[in-house]
Amino acid sequence: MSPKTHKFKGGVHPDDSKRLSASKAVVDAPLLDKYTVIVHQNIGAPPEVVVEKGDEVKKGDLLAKAAGFVSVPLHAPTSGTVTAIDKCEGPTGIRVPSIEITADGEDTWGDCMTPIADWQQAEPADLKQRVSDAGVVGMGGAGFPAHVKLSPQKPINTLILNGAECEPYLTADHRLMLEQAEDVVLGAAILARILGLETAIIGVENNKPDAIAALEKVAGKYNVQVQGLPVNYPQGAEKQLIYALTGREVPIGGLPMDVGCVVQNVASAVAVADAVVKGRPLIERITTVTGEPLVNPGNWRFRLGTPVSKAIELAGGVKYQPAKLLLGGPMMGFAQSSLDVTVMKNTSGILLIPAEQVSLYTSEPCIRCGKCVQVCPMDILPATISQAVENERFDWAAQLNVLACIECGSCSYVCPSHRPLNQHFKRAKAEIMAARRKEQKK
Repeated sequence: MSPKTHKFKGGVHPDDSKRLSASKAVVDAPLLDKYTVIVHQNIGAPPEVVVEKGDEVKKGDLLAKAAGFVSVPLHAPTSGTVTAIDKCEGPTGIRVPSIEITADGEDTWGDCMTPIADWQQAEPADLKQRVSDAGVVGMGGAGFPAHVKLSPQKPINTLILNGAECEPYLTADHRLMLEQAEDVVLGAAILARILGLETAIIGVENNKPDAIAALEKVAGKYNVQVQGLPVNYPQGAEKQLIYALTGREVPIGGLPMDVGCVVQNVASAVAVADAVVKGRPLIERITTVTGEPLVNPGNWRFRLGTPVSKAIELAGGVKYQPAKLLLGGPMMGFAQSSLDVTVMKNTSGILLIPAEQVSLYTSEPCIRCGKCVQVCPMDILPATISQAVENERFDWAAQLNVLACIECGSCSYVCPSHRPLNQHFKRAKAEIMAARRKEQKK
């Protein structure tokens, strides 16, 4: 461990299984005949649709405008015709509003934003507005609007780029850092200017030495630092990453700005660079398509609205029937019941898992072994909270700080009784927030 880094409490070391796709260069997915773009792709308010069925659109044209500060716009992934405004399968299993675009095959850019070539002299407020106009969100999975993070209410002295990519199987950020190192660093420098800082730190786990080397080659050009980190899941979680790089502890219930930090994903940084220097909105992303059942796991650059079924086809299809499909990785990903769900701004991975790696939770009684407490990076009491949820004592779960849970799944990973701890905490958080909203209405 570097003397510049700090080890956060807890964590686990699952087999990272990155070997399946880590050496696979990013491939641009071919243009499809049709894209089904989910409207709400950010934390916060869904954007308001501004197109109608039958409208002709160009690549990058506005499909939906931001509906408030904590919201981002949505743009067309290609040129063509809006053939439906309906609902489609969403990543949580609920049908959600969507916009269907039938491509015209021309893939013609519309009148997008004007590039800001001399960004070093541009006003920070103008750069931040560009980030908002481009629809940039946290692309590591959170989907939080980037411009909101760039509007902290407290003094900031440290900008961190998250290149840890600690989730098993996923290699999209790894390949991005390796193949587009200068874009990552440029994005970091632009983000630093928006925040009024001179530098930024890019944290990368040490199992990606080639990515670290690639970033270090260009980091000095923009006065950006690169820091290797010990391999320890969930190293890439925001609060754990802040502690690892700075030694600062974000208080329970607090935010990174409470300790003077802003954290952005490396893919989000590249999207910022594209928005500023190329004038391009966020309409595509690199996604890992992987898992033992696949013929050819790898990394692809997909347009938003690409069906998972098409992504699997590009990976050569399957050698045998998988038991589970996840969006994301095995620790924090969401299980899917349909191949019709489509790629979104925060779709970091599409993972197929074979039957031998899948087991049903038996939810046996807690044996008080304490393993979940040992590995919890948030220093809460998973076993006790789980029992509170089983008894529908959500008030008790709240007192035990269940809202501090980052849903990393470390506790579920080590539980010898196979209890559905992470699912318990997701339910508790939903119940608590629903109760609070109900109380506010009163």
